[in-house]
Amino acid sequence: MTSPIASATDRRVRISCIICAYNEAPRIGAVLAVACAHPLLDEVIVVDDGSTDGTADIVRRFSSARLISHEINQGKSAAMATGIAAAQSELLMLLDADLKGLAPNHVTALATPVLSGKADVSLSLRQNSLLIFRAIGLDFVSGERVVRKELLDEALKEIHGLPRFGIEVFMNRLIVARRLRIAVTHWPYVTQSRKTEKLGYWKGVRAEWRMIADLLKVTYPLALFSQTWQLFALRVDHAERAKFSVRMRKPRDTAA
Repeated sequence: MTSPIASATDRRVRISCIICAYNEAPRIGAVLAVACAHPLLDEVIVVDDGSTDGTADIVRRFSSARLISHEINQGKSAAMATGIAAAQSELLMLLDADLKGLAPNHVTALATPVLSGKADVSLSLRQNSLLIFRAIGLDFVSGERVVRKELLDEALKEIHGLPRFGIEVFMNRLIVARRLRIAVTHWPYVTQSRKTEKLGYWKGVRAEWRMIADLLKVTYPLALFSQTWQLFALRVDHAERAKFSVRMRKPRDTAA
């Protein structure tokens, strides 16, 4: 069987990795140590979104990483737009800067469904994704994805106009509109640092609520539920979908 790495080399498929960061100096080094050494990633672009804690200094330690700095903090959506515009490859791998436990096999697993042609988009499902996301097997706001650059290139003006944290929900709308096939990559040993860990409890809670408010600026609450189920319907791993469908139907079937 041909490995994903060999397949990517044979087909000359290139992947640009984009990492958006704001005050992630204590965490981004561990992510870059994996990304910069991974053979499937042709370039690693870090967009430092106005950090004040030395994030840029950490990035400069990795000679193969390309650093782009915003003078002031503009939010993840704007930082992502900067990274997308700078990327040179056909595929984009989007990684959050605050991941813990990331290993090379996780990067490979995220890239493989798209490289193999099994899916058009891949999303991660981390160990500390919300319980409801783990129950249905889909995290609709996952920050770890592989998508085609052309999908986002065409919408750069719109991305620049998004709220600070509306990028994932906006991407979902594009995926649903184009009926793109989705693969979910389970990352059972990978977690994302919560804002309460970074900022302290009350500041972290306020930051989380601001993120939620931004999501609701991009789409209405009921539309979020609809979007989640539409994404779920686009999954290509039918076996897992069938198991979930059986669990969902079982009470009704029993009552009948």
